[in-house]
Amino acid sequence: MIGKLREGDVMAETLDLDKRWPELFAQLDQAQHWAVMQALASSWHEGVQHTREDVENLTDYVRGAIDKDEYRRRAHAAARRGSV
Repeated sequence: MIGKLREGDVMAETLDLDKRWPELFAQLDQAQHWAVMQALASSWHEGVQHTREDVENLTDYVRGAIDKDEYRRRAHAAARRGSV
């Protein structure tokens, strides 16, 4: 679930999503891996806590497994569930 940090929450000191879920990054080349991590870092620095679903959606899009419409459908579905 993507969510902003609230008072009392603790933010990780490093962005290690590629270490936490290496299988999501396995099919990305170096440039794609870097691009995904930069995109995630941008919101992470603002306090967003990414879930595995968030990372999977982005890595699937970047590697071409899903198109923009499917990416948006997934993101909207997550938002409707309250995951965003």
